[in-house]
Amino acid sequence: MNREREKFKSVENLWNDFLIQKPQNKLKEIPISFYFCDNQKDANECAELVGRGIKQATATSLWWFKKNNESLPKIGNQQIVTDWNGNAKAIVETIKIEQVPFNKITKEFAAIEGEGDKSLTYWRRVHKAYYKREMASYPEDFNEEMIIVCEYFKNIYPL
Repeated sequence: MNREREKFKSVENLWNDFLIQKPQNKLKEIPISFYFCDNQKDANECAELVGRGIKQATATSLWWFKKNNESLPKIGNQQIVTDWNGNAKAIVETIKIEQVPFNKITKEFAAIEGEGDKSLTYWRRVHKAYYKREMASYPEDFNEEMIIVCEYFKNIYPL
């Protein structure tokens, strides 16, 4: 997951529209915006899946958080999902977090993540390849026991 703090115009517009619809929202400052994956095709597809309510989770390696000095997600975090080009597609709120070894990810989580055919076989294949690419420029290797931060979220805008 690549996080961007740059406030694209569509991100600002979506956030402002959300605050008009939900003035009781506790967070007033524009939250972090990000796109999924490491390529345009997958990033755009995942953003669309979130917007359609199909993708309701993401799986980031704990290794990534440590290497990038990023804070782990917290329940209640709000974030803006964009496509590859930074066009805002949805606002999501984190509702559950689990840390699970890669080889213990369940078929239920794979289905909730909503990608491909939603099977555990598909999930393992594409995520193993992704984590290997993510770690390729470091002297570390993917392993089946590496911890994955499973972040469950709900789409809060637009509905």
